[in-house]
Amino acid sequence: MDQLYDGLMQRWQGFKFQLQPNGAQERNMRRFAGACRFVYNEALALQKARYERGEKNLGYARLCKLLTQWRNSAQTPWLRDAPTHPLQQALQDLERAYKNFFARRAALPKFKKRGQHNSFRYPDPKQFKLDQVNGRLFLPKLGWMRLRLSRAVLGAARNATVSLRAGKWYVSIQTEREVEPPVPQATGAIGIDMGVARFATFSDGRFLAPLNSFRRHEARLRHAQRALSRKVKFSHNWTKAKARVQRIHARIGNVRGDYLHKATSAISKNHAMVCIEELQVKNLSKSAAGTAENPGRNVRAKTGLNKSILDQGWFEFRRQLQYKLQWAGGTLIAVPPQNTSRECPECGCVSATNRLTQARFRCVQCLYEDNADVVGAKNVLARGHRVVACGEAVSRWVSSAASSKQEPAEATEREATHA
Repeated sequence: MDQLYDGLMQRWQGFKFQLQPNGAQERNMRRFAGACRFVYNEALALQKARYERGEKNLGYARLCKLLTQWRNSAQTPWLRDAPTHPLQQALQDLERAYKNFFARRAALPKFKKRGQHNSFRYPDPKQFKLDQVNGRLFLPKLGWMRLRLSRAVLGAARNATVSLRAGKWYVSIQTEREVEPPVPQATGAIGIDMGVARFATFSDGRFLAPLNSFRRHEARLRHAQRALSRKVKFSHNWTKAKARVQRIHARIGNVRGDYLHKATSAISKNHAMVCIEELQVKNLSKSAAGTAENPGRNVRAKTGLNKSILDQGWFEFRRQLQYKLQWAGGTLIAVPPQNTSRECPECGCVSATNRLTQARFRCVQCLYEDNADVVGAKNVLARGHRVVACGEAVSRWVSSAASSKQEPAEATEREATHA
């Protein structure tokens, strides 16, 4: 996120690298992550118990006093082996989770499970040291360890988060630095229509083919999950089978992330304004199974469509475009997606019969013909121009215009079916 101060932009940026710990360091990191998980769950259980008794939630300061008692208790002496700052950060994470819940930005906090999202954070930059010349990192009670420094870390380090993913440890270092306000090098504008048959279709006729990372690895993942289901839970073979499933999931995410980063980088460098659809992915991928009393229709087809939608990574594509365009001095505008593929860009006629097939568009009024996805991208670009020129409703992602109303789930699902 960038903020403007005295003519300079304050840029916060994260840099993630793979750690290369030795055996003792890896065991300690697992203990530290377990200690943070214990503190989080213990505080959450306490808050839930107070709520059931009709008492108010404890604040962060009171929880820190309890943390001191837990560290000095004879029942949990192993908490003293973990650094203090990550344990306090776990309490801050819980307090933030409750604030998000009361502000209706997130669901009620849940207990953390062992083996899922193992991580801990050093919030104080004085707690860790980064030696970029020698490619190593110092962490309290862990010492110096090697890391794969794939690029230079820019700016002053503010915090470091150590996390475990698919058997590998990573560190995410957040930095802050001052940069000059970006000046866009490109001057063009483009509209993008998101879809399944085509991942992204541009208003100038070009398109990006879908990667379908999950589909490519689905057979391997299914085989690994079946093998895992046959193992005795928590046995040695079960642990190895689970690690294999995790590696496949990580591979799927890495391939998709690499594809999205390359695509969004190219788009943000070559365009000053990008217009996309305000798609509600949660509504688009909603299950159609229904209930026993009211079963859904075309459940199998809708399940396949949901898989394809989630496999594209539309939200991540938009998120990356947002900050990359901001860094390049460009603008991202999201417009309502209703009827973008059914409206004629020449005469403005809106009709369901305009789109004859998935790929063919033919206006029933002026007989204009083109690819249906290209038509959708042209309409998205036209709506983006109207937002800039006339101030029409626009997404909350663009602070300079009014917020758009959320479209109904039925409309978004209808748009995805014709994408």
